[in-house]
Amino acid sequence: MQLPREVIVGNGTLSRVPEIVKRLGLKGPALIVAGQKSCEIAGNTVRDLLVQSDITVDTILVSAATLRDVLTIEERIADLKPQVLFGVGGGTKIDAAKLSSAHQGIPFVSVPTTLSHDGIASPLASVKGFDKPYSAMSQAPLAIIADTNIINQEPWRFVVSGCGDVIAKFTAVKDWRLAHSERDVYYGEYAASLALMSATLIEENAALIQEGNEEGAQLLLEALISCGVAMSIAGSSRPCSGSEHLFSHALNMVKASGAMHGEQCGVGSIMMAHLYGANWKRIRETLKCLGAPTTAEELGVSDEDLVKAFVLAGTIRPERYTILQKLNLTYATCKKVAKLTEVIH
Repeated sequence: MQLPREVIVGNGTLSRVPEIVKRLGLKGPALIVAGQKSCEIAGNTVRDLLVQSDITVDTILVSAATLRDVLTIEERIADLKPQVLFGVGGGTKIDAAKLSSAHQGIPFVSVPTTLSHDGIASPLASVKGFDKPYSAMSQAPLAIIADTNIINQEPWRFVVSGCGDVIAKFTAVKDWRLAHSERDVYYGEYAASLALMSATLIEENAALIQEGNEEGAQLLLEALISCGVAMSIAGSSRPCSGSEHLFSHALNMVKASGAMHGEQCGVGSIMMAHLYGANWKRIRETLKCLGAPTTAEELGVSDEDLVKAFVLAGTIRPERYTILQKLNLTYATCKKVAKLTEVIH
């Protein structure tokens, strides 16, 4: 079980990088992994603060978390032999940082600049560039430094997506319990409870999470970090990723919608909750309150493409037993469920 040793959340927390480095006993060279934009808004500041702490720093810019990007970072690690790696940016930059650092046996510090999904604190990384989505167990961050002042500079849509990803835990945990009861998959009550608590926190405070409200952004940050910890405790993504995530991956394969991962997971949760006979209307109303998509049209896809993705979702990861595998849904059933939940017309 790997858990972060330091979690620093709040306005202006980026300035505490030297303090965290000292407390963690990090003295050698450091490597910063960032994107072009995230480097400008936070990476350069991290570099300057590390230099002030007499730490040699190098920076590598990546655009995604493909296998090629990860290998490029690993080559830089092999050359520079840094003691620590800083992942600065959104989910893809942090995924690239955590996977490459894990492969090379050095710790990494997560410095999120967006809140679009729970990858900022989880031990798993999504690797792009394969025919199907591929997640790899890597390592949890040694520390998380999340500055709400920087995060609030990003489009509000990122926060909405992050909320959708947290709301998805309602159905993810149901899938985990189902897999435990019918396929004897390991189930951890504590990890499941932590994921559900995070989802409930967002549901009960949806009205608070509004643009310009720093308290709402901090609440989401804490929920996303808790989800990452839940996955660390479980040793898998099970408490946080179920049939709703499979739907999101399937939609990416069927149609490039332009919607964000968390937005798609939120819509998926509406339909999956219906399959479980759970309160899907409450999920939908929470998403509406947050300003998140609840329909195919709002996701930017046709009704037909959404139903195709719904059908395809059950075939994406056959080793991951969910309600989709249990019911083995037909096209007609998927279309009916999507209509009943008003996801399609």
